[in-house]
Amino acid sequence: MAKNVGIIAMDIYFPPTCIQQEALEAHDGASKGKYTIGLGQDCMAFCTEVEDVISMSLTVVSSLLEKYGIDPKQIGRLEVGSETVIDKSKSIKTFLMQIFEKCGNTDIEGVDSTNACYGGTAALFNCANWVESNSWDGRYGLVVCTDSAVYADGPARPTGGAAAIAMLIGPDAPIAFESKLRGSHMAHVYDFYKPNLASEYPVVDGKLSQTCYLMAVDSCYKQFCCKYEKLEGKQFSISDAEYFVFHSPYNKLVQKSFARLFFDDVLRNASSVDEVAKEELGPFLTLPESETYQNRDLEKVSHQAAKPLYDAKVQPTTLIPKQVGNMYTASLYAAFASLIHNKHSTLAGKRVILFSYGSGSTATMFSLRLCDGQHPFSLSNIATVMDVAEKLKSRHKFPPEKFVNTMKLMEHRYGGKDFVTSKDSSLLSPGTYYLTEVDSMYRRFYAKKAGDNTNGTAHENGFTGNSH
Repeated sequence: MAKNVGIIAMDIYFPPTCIQQEALEAHDGASKGKYTIGLGQDCMAFCTEVEDVISMSLTVVSSLLEKYGIDPKQIGRLEVGSETVIDKSKSIKTFLMQIFEKCGNTDIEGVDSTNACYGGTAALFNCANWVESNSWDGRYGLVVCTDSAVYADGPARPTGGAAAIAMLIGPDAPIAFESKLRGSHMAHVYDFYKPNLASEYPVVDGKLSQTCYLMAVDSCYKQFCCKYEKLEGKQFSISDAEYFVFHSPYNKLVQKSFARLFFDDVLRNASSVDEVAKEELGPFLTLPESETYQNRDLEKVSHQAAKPLYDAKVQPTTLIPKQVGNMYTASLYAAFASLIHNKHSTLAGKRVILFSYGSGSTATMFSLRLCDGQHPFSLSNIATVMDVAEKLKSRHKFPPEKFVNTMKLMEHRYGGKDFVTSKDSSLLSPGTYYLTEVDSMYRRFYAKKAGDNTNGTAHENGFTGNSH
């Protein structure tokens, strides 16, 4: 049986096109700070007409295989998590098979997992369970989380974003699952959903969605604590993990979520909570649980009480989500990538707790235990390969008018056929895949921008949604 199964390699891709939230505030006529302070966001990435969830996936998978020296024949399972519907039947995974087919590997299990932002976590668990099972054939699992989050013009639009993340799954991982430490919460709610298949835009009940998220935080944390206490024979509190990573629709909700965990520890009278915090939060301890989710006073007091711990345990995970926006399935793992980027040299031996949430609703809180690993599967090399600082620095900031026009074009083209894109790859880095056309049979065609690692000449490899 494989031991210490987990994430052995990672890479991330987000579009080089973005808009500053401050500029979008001014353009939308929103009050100053509404998006930057109110939502806690700095910047938002978005796909132009030449990028989509498939091109981003092709880019991040080919990049991971190349940068870690992985032979495509070594992949035995490939799972994709996404809520961005390109086709109601054909999985995104099948598009990615083009990378493996040309190397002679068609023996790869797995398809797509879909439920709002949770699909990536379901894909991750599926791959890890496969490596831990009797079905494992000794090869790696590969997980891809890919989404383009877009909203109709209005108050929800600044909570968009786009990215793809690839994670290689195997034994003896530097990022290993503590498989028994996992608490889930599943329920039926209409907080955020996409019933209109003719539109990419969701139906959102913002207030309900936030409450459902916080309820899931509570429920998962209770389950997690119970399992920890059964296994370890002692109480769990937030002091028992070095870092906490949250799915991030927007940063303000991450702040509220950690404050919620802090309040939960006070409710449970956890030994790690000091007397000052108990006194400050004392007036709220007798409130019925249902009344605590919308209580502004409780939110303010718990946020202030938890802030020193938030700065230490959560803030290092927030870089990419604040800079790129809501990446749906990729959001949680982009936050985790931020932690590796910021703290890779001090993470060995540490426990990190992740909270995954998908509207509708599905949620899991789970634990990872980190170690240095061995090159190329080391924390320091993962940070080097992801190259987060350079990717953020080399982006192109679009003015609001250009962003709005892009959104209009994408809205018009959604679900469309028989069009050719501009094929403009000038803003893309070498090695990036991009959409060239959708033919009269809805088949999608992609090309790859020539890389510096070829012969320096501009050439393109054609990729299609259909094998000819």
